[in-house]
Amino acid sequence: MLPHLESLFRFAMWLIRDRTEAEDVVQETIAQALQSFHRFQPGTNARAWLLAILRHVRNNRLRARRRTPELVEADDRIVSLPATEVTPQEVTDEDVLAALKALPSGFQEVIVLADVEELSYKEIANVLEIPIGTVMSRIHRARRLLRVALAEYAAAQGIGRSPRARDMSPEEGTP
Repeated sequence: MLPHLESLFRFAMWLIRDRTEAEDVVQETIAQALQSFHRFQPGTNARAWLLAILRHVRNNRLRARRRTPELVEADDRIVSLPATEVTPQEVTDEDVLAALKALPSGFQEVIVLADVEELSYKEIANVLEIPIGTVMSRIHRARRLLRVALAEYAAAQGIGRSPRARDMSPEEGTP
């Protein structure tokens, strides 16, 4: 479980957006995983198993909170994900995070699990307890929404082709 703590915490921070609460959820996830370790199937993906437990812990906490009315201030801050070797620094840019946060939560989850945590479609389906076809559809739709939302940002970063170059035929040469 220890090699997956960073991944668990990163996913918890993305879902919860509160460091203290995320730490509590990760701790509860590890405690539940230890109690349920006899259910873990050797040879399967431990990280996906732990992420599924984390998601259940978070959902249970949300349900409990809804049953208990309390006054909570909304937190509009965007939490930047910790950078790792596989996550380029550009991901922490506020424009990218704002575009990701603007997606519906189901799309956010699949993008974070696929593109940040690098889980396979099958592993994501197991974590989210949805069909693999739904995972593939959500990833496709979420990436399309992100492309549209980030078109101006990409152009400012020099990513992609300019509209003028795209409209030219090959015979006209390059601009």
